[in-house]
Amino acid sequence: MKYVSILPSICYGGDYNPEQWPEEIWREDAKLMQKAGVNLVSLGIFSWGEIEPCEGVFNFEWLDKVIDILYSHGVYINLGTATATTPAWFVKKYPDSLPVDENGTRLSFGSRQHYCPNHPQLVVHIKKLARAIAQRYKNHPALKMWHVNNEYACHTSRCFCENCAIAFRKWLKARYKTIDELNNRWGTSFWGQRYNDWDEINPPRKTPTFVNPSQELDYYRFMNDSIFSLFLAEKEVLREVTPNIPLSTNFMASFKPLNYFQWAQEVDIVTWDSYPDPRERLPIQHAMMNDLMRSLRQGQPFLLMEQVTSHVNWRDINVPKPPGVMRLWSYATIGRGADGIMFFQWRQSRAGAEKFHGAMVPHSSSENSRVYREVKKLGRELKKLDCLIGSRIKAEIAIIFDWENWWAVELGSKPHNKLSYISLVESYYRELYKRNIAVDFIRPVDDLSKYKVVIAPLLYMVKEGEDENLRRFVANGGTLIVTFFSGIVDENDHIHLGGYPAPLRDILGICVEEFVPYPEGQTNKIRVEGEEYECTTWTDIIHLEGAEPLAVYGEDWYAGSPAVTRHFFGRGESIYIGTSPDSKYLGRLLEYVLTEHNINPPLKVPENVEVQQRYTEKERYLIIVNHNSHEVQLSLPADRLYQDVLNGKRLQINQLVVQGIDVAVLKEVRRI
Repeated sequence: MKYVSILPSICYGGDYNPEQWPEEIWREDAKLMQKAGVNLVSLGIFSWGEIEPCEGVFNFEWLDKVIDILYSHGVYINLGTATATTPAWFVKKYPDSLPVDENGTRLSFGSRQHYCPNHPQLVVHIKKLARAIAQRYKNHPALKMWHVNNEYACHTSRCFCENCAIAFRKWLKARYKTIDELNNRWGTSFWGQRYNDWDEINPPRKTPTFVNPSQELDYYRFMNDSIFSLFLAEKEVLREVTPNIPLSTNFMASFKPLNYFQWAQEVDIVTWDSYPDPRERLPIQHAMMNDLMRSLRQGQPFLLMEQVTSHVNWRDINVPKPPGVMRLWSYATIGRGADGIMFFQWRQSRAGAEKFHGAMVPHSSSENSRVYREVKKLGRELKKLDCLIGSRIKAEIAIIFDWENWWAVELGSKPHNKLSYISLVESYYRELYKRNIAVDFIRPVDDLSKYKVVIAPLLYMVKEGEDENLRRFVANGGTLIVTFFSGIVDENDHIHLGGYPAPLRDILGICVEEFVPYPEGQTNKIRVEGEEYECTTWTDIIHLEGAEPLAVYGEDWYAGSPAVTRHFFGRGESIYIGTSPDSKYLGRLLEYVLTEHNINPPLKVPENVEVQQRYTEKERYLIIVNHNSHEVQLSLPADRLYQDVLNGKRLQINQLVVQGIDVAVLKEVRRI
């Protein structure tokens, strides 16, 4: 995949909403942006009603003026297509464009993202608007990127209206061809759900009890595809009018409804929005999502499109980031592959639902405010990091992450209906994060050959061919780690017959006879070499079929039976974990695996210090982030010389002091 660098320097800026302010503020903002080192702003995201105040009548004069003012101050534009919210006139003309929830309630105008993705007039109007904007600004030198819509599906991820019912039937016909094939794939002989005609099929609206899980899984796929088609419609127009302008749409953290691996193939650069809670000492999920976003396009750098300078407005209690933390977390993002740091938003709104959401310029509008001072400091520093543009991260370990599996494993009527896919993935990621081991995220069908270790948490769904890919990886010398409740169903959410986990039994050397999910609060012990560790959530009753036990259960009627197993297969090995062990055991197990494969961090550092390494063809850089409030002293490799990128000084000795809540960016000058 070709990487598109938006600017020759680190992108820095945020969402700008000039339509909320008089013209004299625009000029003041441009000057403040210039002082803060801002070089890119996202513009016009929610401006459909301003640009097209009534159908077919366009008003671009105000936007022309804003763009010219910004460009004259050295600020480039990530221009929104303004389709994130349909205007009042559209809703008035097409009231059935408002989405309907599973209970049959139609939502109302007055918020945002109040549209059904399958309304036939929606795609007509968004293409018309996108074309008008693209034609207007296609030759403007300020235009550097297209921002298509905004946070797709954030508030309306599923609609159940009649338009969606009609579209769903068409989607099913294309997928299954015949009604008999659909009945087979959905298992409709259960509970007498057989269909004889496509028109009998509806979305999985509210039912007396469990919806057919195969139908519900397909509705996840269908809604993802429906919303994706809106993006593709705009992309088609933008490619036609501005073929050389890269485009993207902002993804979100831990966002279940959309298959971002699929979406990422159609953007030029991945951009995403992240809002970790400042009450968390370490933003581990933020780090995990940074790694996921980098992985969506096979390791390409990405942009953090939205974060907040201080506090958000939508949590129960909106704690601000303490001094220095915004800068700290920005560098942590750069360390994991970002080529840009952006914010929501530039100027704090005076009205509306987000008026208390933090911004680069707070309500005080003072250049001496803490927030603006930090914004300006970071903007000036980032200009020293142009050398990082396009650099990559090399990972030897990968975690399988599959959206369709996520949808399937969290459907109802399971042995344990409180399983959280993200939480289990994070429990494994956390141990690697603490050890500063670089991680990629991959799909089960991806090429695994460049990795030494692959972890598959809760791989409940194994689709056709995925088992063979895993089998090949292990046979060729890799280590595969698989957790409980894996290899259970196919792509239709039908059980793989032949004993759990049927498609993986030979790789793992085990058979799982039955599941024992734990009630809330119940725990157990696993024992290994005279030591005990706590486990929770689940027990697999495991029978060995060539594997050896690495740990056994300590309590209950299955005490002494295998809890963790290892099996040698071909030139590699597989490890199966039949429960959810505590972090001490996971750490122990992963330490063994890392040592076995000689996988090491870039530096050995104290606790709560992040270190990542980015590479260009000729250079390598260390990004060090000290999350501690106290200073740390680090020993650098004795056979290498480094230069501090932020102050330009070459390190004379192989010792480095990083102050509390501070960072260092080191360039490897040469090896001795």
